[in-house]
Amino acid sequence: MVDAVLRNDLVPSYSYAHEKTLLNANSTGFTTLLNRRLAVMLPLGFASGLPLALTAGTLQAWLTVEGVDLKTIGIFTLVGLPYTLKFLWAPVMDRIVPPWFGRRRGWMLLTQLCVAIGLCLMALTNPRTQPEWLAAYALLVAFLSASLDIVFDAYRTDALESHERGLGAAVWVNGYRVALLVAGAGALVLADSVGWQMTYLAMAAVMLAGLVIIVLSPEPSRVADPPKSLSEAVGAPLREFFSRPQAVGFLAVIVLYKLGDAFAASLQTAFLIGGIGFSATDVGAAKGVGILATLLGALVGGIMMTRSGLVQSLLAFGVLQAISNLGFVVLAVAGKSSTVLMAAIVIENVTGGMGTVAFVALVMSLCDPRYTATQFALLSSLEALGRVFAGRPSADVVEAVGWTQFFLFTVVVALPGLWAVWRLRYQIEREQQGRSHALHYAA
Repeated sequence: MVDAVLRNDLVPSYSYAHEKTLLNANSTGFTTLLNRRLAVMLPLGFASGLPLALTAGTLQAWLTVEGVDLKTIGIFTLVGLPYTLKFLWAPVMDRIVPPWFGRRRGWMLLTQLCVAIGLCLMALTNPRTQPEWLAAYALLVAFLSASLDIVFDAYRTDALESHERGLGAAVWVNGYRVALLVAGAGALVLADSVGWQMTYLAMAAVMLAGLVIIVLSPEPSRVADPPKSLSEAVGAPLREFFSRPQAVGFLAVIVLYKLGDAFAASLQTAFLIGGIGFSATDVGAAKGVGILATLLGALVGGIMMTRSGLVQSLLAFGVLQAISNLGFVVLAVAGKSSTVLMAAIVIENVTGGMGTVAFVALVMSLCDPRYTATQFALLSSLEALGRVFAGRPSADVVEAVGWTQFFLFTVVVALPGLWAVWRLRYQIEREQQGRSHALHYAA
C-alpha cells in the first residue's frame, strides 16, 4: 500500500526545469536576505529557544546549587512534558483570533509576555523552601513556551514565501541555538556573578524586550480564514491532510528522513566516553564546537536552498547526513584520536544543520494555511518519535554487533527516508507551490 502511495504517477508530471523557473523568478540569491520577513526570524527564533533551557538544564543547575535532593530534581524533569504534548491545544490557537495584531502575531505577543511573567515568578521563588511552587511556575513557563513555539511555527510558515523557507528556517535555527547558549552556559556564568534570582529576572527582561520585535514583525501578506469552530479546528486538519492521495507517503518522509541521525545521536555520548575513552571535558569541548558547526551548516543549507529546489536539497542534504555517520565508524576503528573526534563531530553537525533546515521547509510546505498551527505541531511531533524511541533499539544493536557495525547500521537506516523523498519528489514540489489555493492576499 505504501509503495502505491509513493508512486510518481499519482500526480501529473512536474518538471525540474519548471521548478527552476519558479525559483529564479522569485529569488535573486542573496537579495532574499534583504527583507523584513527574514530579518525577524533571528530574534523570533531566539525568543523561541530561550525558555527551554531555563526550565530544563539551567533549572537543574539552580536546584543542585541550592542543595535540593536528587529525587526532587528528577521530578522537575517532568516540566518538559508540554513540549511533547503541544499538539493537543494547537487547534485552539488556530481557531481563536486575538483582538490585536492578527491571528499569529496576537498570540505571539500574549504568550511571550506571559512567559516573561512566568520567569519573574520563578525568580522570586525559593527552591529550598518552596520547591512545589517553583515546579508549578516552571511547568507554567514550559506550557507557555510550548504555546509560543506553536504560534511561532505557524507564523514562520504563513509569513515566508516558498522560496524563502529554507533560508528562513536556517536563520530561525541559528537564533534558537544562540538562545540555548545564552540560557544555558550564559545563564550559569551570570548566576555565579549576580545570583540565580537576578539571572532569571534578566532572562525575563530579555523576553519582554523581544515584544518589540513582534510588534515590528510584518503581518503575513497571505492570510487564510481561521476555522469556524473549535470542532473544525480539531478535526479538519486531520481530515484535510488525509484527504490527500499521498498523505501516507508524506508521513513516511516525516518519520524516516532524520531517523538515521536519531539513531546515531541516541548513544553518541556513551560511545565517546564509554566506548572510546574520551573524558567528559573532551566530549564537552567537541560538542561546543559542534553547536557552532550546526549554526554554520544551517546557514549554508539555507543559502543553498535559495537557489535549489526543496527536493534537491532534501536529497543532497540527506545523503550528506547519512555519509557523516561514517565519521564515527572511522573513530571506532581509529580509537582515541582527538583529531578524528573533532572532524567527526564537525562534519556530523554541519550536515545535520543542513538537513534540519530542509526538513523544516518540508514541514512548512505540507501545512494547510487554515490549520498551520495544528498540522505543524502534529508533523513535528511525529518526527520527534525517532529521537524518543531510538535509544533502546540502538543499545540492542550495539550489544549485538559492536560500535563500528552500529554506525554502519545508522547509514542504512537513513536510506528509506531518502528513497521516500525520491519517490515523492513530484508531489512534494507540488505541495510546496500549491498551498496558496487556500489563501487570500491581505490588503
